[in-house]
Amino acid sequence: MTERTHGLEHGLTNYGDRDFSLYLRRSFAQSMGYSRAMLSKPVVGIAYTPSGFNNCHRHFPELLDAVKRGVFAAGALPVAFPTISLGEVFLSPTSLKYRNLMSIDTEEMIRAQPMDAVVLMGGCDKTVPAQLMGAVSAGRPAVMLVAGPMMTGRHRGERLGACTDCRRFWARYRAGDVTEEEISQVEGQLAVTAGTCAVMGTASTMACIAEALGLVLPGTAAIPAVHADRLRAAEATGAAAARLIGSNRAPDQIVNAKSVENALRALLALGGSTNAVIHLAAIAGRVGVKVPLEQLNKLSDTTPVLVNLKPVGNGYMEDFFASGGMGALLRELKPLLHLDCMTVTGETLGERLASDAACYVDRSIIASRDKPFEPQGGLVALFGNLAPKGAILKRSAADAKLFEHTGKAVVFSSLADLAARIDDPALEVTPQDVLVLQNAGPHASECMPEAGYLPIPKKLAQRGVKDMIRVSDARMSGTAFGTIVLHVTPDSASGGPLGLARSGDRIRLSVKERRIDLLVDEVELKARAAAIKPTQMKPGRGYAKLYAQEILGADDGCDFAFLRPATAR
Repeated sequence: MTERTHGLEHGLTNYGDRDFSLYLRRSFAQSMGYSRAMLSKPVVGIAYTPSGFNNCHRHFPELLDAVKRGVFAAGALPVAFPTISLGEVFLSPTSLKYRNLMSIDTEEMIRAQPMDAVVLMGGCDKTVPAQLMGAVSAGRPAVMLVAGPMMTGRHRGERLGACTDCRRFWARYRAGDVTEEEISQVEGQLAVTAGTCAVMGTASTMACIAEALGLVLPGTAAIPAVHADRLRAAEATGAAAARLIGSNRAPDQIVNAKSVENALRALLALGGSTNAVIHLAAIAGRVGVKVPLEQLNKLSDTTPVLVNLKPVGNGYMEDFFASGGMGALLRELKPLLHLDCMTVTGETLGERLASDAACYVDRSIIASRDKPFEPQGGLVALFGNLAPKGAILKRSAADAKLFEHTGKAVVFSSLADLAARIDDPALEVTPQDVLVLQNAGPHASECMPEAGYLPIPKKLAQRGVKDMIRVSDARMSGTAFGTIVLHVTPDSASGGPLGLARSGDRIRLSVKERRIDLLVDEVELKARAAAIKPTQMKPGRGYAKLYAQEILGADDGCDFAFLRPATAR
């Protein structure tokens, strides 16, 4: 027998006798009904992530069949393998805690098992970044297949889509404008098909970013989950994975400083999720590329918002798909992009866009660059004594009247404190105040949940107040809206200055100056810092202990330190 480096003969289990290892592997593979001829083919692994705790992925069995068709048609053997799956709303304390675990699982199973290329099947918020992080580190040819967005539901003649509309109706319910009966009816119409949220939330943003990076097939990011085109995309993805075998188009060769900048441009033009800043930093960090927030601001100043989808606008992902999707958006951004970036198909981005036939574009959904919906990008980074390493504001989903504002802080020391007091009639708060949540960042026991969307205090909501400035070291769902400052870094639990804020302090927000400042003199802040101890978690065992030891800040994508190349640490 001679050395082979593809298919089931790749990466043999070590029994000290290579020929015996191959003999034994083939024997066990034949127990699954494969012929010797089939076992001689190159192998495309399929990272398969359905779960009873992940509603977004419930159509994956049908998608898997389509992927396999494509692989078989291209002459390779498809072999599906499971990794953990992350259902956004089914995980406690938050899915971000387990993103890195899924990343490790994905990386190690790609590397350890005999496959020549891999299809990554993901969709729900953290699954796509987890798989891309793992695949970048594994260094094997890979192509992403996303779940696709849900279709919208209907309520009393109005289209509904998770989860922007769920937040809108819940706010009205809290304010007393919606009855118990109606909120129950709405609950049943928010998520009516398989797929990810129907708006430009985190899942859709990450799907679009993956296409901008060149890691999914052109034109496939926005196809609805239940559309026949999604199955055709799955078949084409399987075939594309087989064609990747033997190429140098692994994710670690496609992700670089230029492609990351393209992805940031796309994020800003989409008015996409704030979460994407963290995930993109984590993906880029796996190849030693930093995503400085100062760079985000420079790009934001020259990248207009071109997409009119909730929560920034009015449309839904099905409208974005019908309007040309990422192809139409990237054509509008073409003068701003690095067109020499390689994509998973073997074309450069420029070649893809040159061959991408111009099609009908609904300008109410995707604007032209000379007539944008907003002249500047959807996200802006803030700095100042409250956020020395930065914070994020989704200005395209915020109230511009609050962009230059100084208000009194109303501080909640934890999520438990927030839950206990936010609706207390005795809470001293006015619409001009600034709500502050501490100890909800990556180093806190809550592991940076999507709690940055602090509810408007009930007594203010009942008076019709719909927005006020909110500041925290937490994250916010990509489906949410409001004047909300997030990802304050360093976070409270690691000793960051956010933890020094006290109720009654003055906080100044200036979007124009890109600043968020605590208006307390330095002497007082030093005295407060000396009097408190950081509240970093110290679990005793298991993954929680690994998380606590290795988690990095939001500016480094909340990745684990030991998973990044030495140059990025």
